[in-house]
Amino acid sequence: MISSSSSVTANEVDAEKQQTEFSHAPHWKLVVDRAGVTDAVLNHKYHGHGTPESPYVVEFLPQDSSNPLTYPASKKWAITILQALATLAVAFVSTAYSGGVFEVIHYFGISTTVATLGISLFVFGFAVGPLLWAPLSEFYGRQIIFFISYAGLVAFSAGAAGAQNIETLVILRFFAGAFGASPLTNSGGVIADMFNANERGPASGVFAMAPFLGPSIGPIVGGFLGAAEGWRWIQGLMAIFTGVLWIVCALYVPETYAPFLLRKRAEKLSQITGKVYVSKMDLAMIGGPNQTKAAQIKTALVRPWVLLFQEPIVLLLSIYIAIVYGTLYMLFAAFPIVFQLNRGWGPGIGGLAFCGVAVGMILAVVLLMFDNKRYTRVAAASPGGVAPPEARLPGAIVGSVLLPVGLFWFAWTNGREIHWIVPIIASAVFSAGIVCVFLSLLGYLIDSYTVYAASVLAANAVLRSLFGAAFPLFTSHMYKSLGLHWASSVPAFLALACLPCPFLFYKYGARVRKSCKYAAEAAEVMAQMLKQHKVVDPTHLATVTTREEQQIRGNLARGELMGEGAESRGVLSEDETIVGDEREGKEKVKP
Repeated sequence: MISSSSSVTANEVDAEKQQTEFSHAPHWKLVVDRAGVTDAVLNHKYHGHGTPESPYVVEFLPQDSSNPLTYPASKKWAITILQALATLAVAFVSTAYSGGVFEVIHYFGISTTVATLGISLFVFGFAVGPLLWAPLSEFYGRQIIFFISYAGLVAFSAGAAGAQNIETLVILRFFAGAFGASPLTNSGGVIADMFNANERGPASGVFAMAPFLGPSIGPIVGGFLGAAEGWRWIQGLMAIFTGVLWIVCALYVPETYAPFLLRKRAEKLSQITGKVYVSKMDLAMIGGPNQTKAAQIKTALVRPWVLLFQEPIVLLLSIYIAIVYGTLYMLFAAFPIVFQLNRGWGPGIGGLAFCGVAVGMILAVVLLMFDNKRYTRVAAASPGGVAPPEARLPGAIVGSVLLPVGLFWFAWTNGREIHWIVPIIASAVFSAGIVCVFLSLLGYLIDSYTVYAASVLAANAVLRSLFGAAFPLFTSHMYKSLGLHWASSVPAFLALACLPCPFLFYKYGARVRKSCKYAAEAAEVMAQMLKQHKVVDPTHLATVTTREEQQIRGNLARGELMGEGAESRGVLSEDETIVGDEREGKEKVKP
């Protein structure tokens, strides 16, 4: 058995040889073996001497089947579609319940408000779950966290199908939401792990549709199934749908988080050879600021709240996004009132009213994909190839107008005397506005806070989930008290009050960012990178972890450029989506 031995510099022959080294493993082995140690990996000449003082620095080989960036395009797209479906399924489960809400009311003899807790507590789980799954995936990888959490979603959905009282039903729905939230935070990162910034657009567009289409499809399917078989079969379908996806993803989707893969490889190499190996992405933490796992998890829990309440940009835009998100979930309680109680439609046909919402969301995603071409032109014309954050806002400006227009249109045309197609067209208008505002403002927050983007998005996710949980609870009372038209006008007035927000940030955002502590610090990081002629994709930092945020600030404090570990993740999360072109820490260098 040959152990690794190398010096920091290699001669030209060794360098040429290393460029042709190839580590291949069948796909099934990538799924079960996250270290990916092959003969080529074992015999590769790593930098260092294998001692605690000078450990071997582990990185991906030039042609390494374990490196997600080198996956064949077919594999990348298969994994992307599976992750999008897993996310769509969670969003589907959140609202399919509404299709059988009247059956739940009659079966348990409860009020509409109590029955609506089945939606609200599920969405409240979206606020709790990410606070746990996001930091844990940092230490244990995305694969095992998905396997455990999605299994919980399946189990709690199956349990809800057999619930004998309303208390059991809504509590199980809460846990299903909390466990099912992991794809909302981690699936976007999986896409970022596999695609470089210049390849990511189409995959991100496909993924972006999932969390919006799911809630729209849920009431349609739930309505027909609830009318035919009852509410228990709706819960059963949720368990079957998510269970099939859990099995398929567990068997096919490998670990894709590069820092974790290299960490496991370093541990395995150390175990095999008796030498000391360390991941290249972890090396930057040595000698720099360091924390225990418990301390890092604590930081991940605390920092989002600091940013939420100390940064005006984060607070104002998060409230706006939360109102938009709450309005979306309020519709799932309002549509049965408007179309079933008011017009006398059955649950199945009543669910079809959400087709307008689905069409509007799809059109908005397509519109934003075209708008991305404008953004690309702005970025190309900007210093260093990085557009200012305000370049993200035109989509939100359009959406901020569509929202109140569509909502007022819906509010005053949803009476029986007006043809049903008119309010459904209105629902397409405001749902398009919801998507435009939501995605554009998230992009603005990511670009404004770069190294703090993960914490900002965590704060935003918690706040919007709280609004999404609360809004459906007062919907039925609001419609009883105010009537059909004025109750539907309440979210329209809220949207109208928020309308100036994107316009004001488009004009004054640069000044506001300079006066905000964390936004100014993030801008300083970007300025230093541009000064040293590094071209980066700032949206990548949406998925930078707490550990990586710490590393970046430590490097900045020591006068260094952004550390390599911060370049291991990519777009979206979102979320998430969402610096560097290669996970092994290489950067694009501006010509």
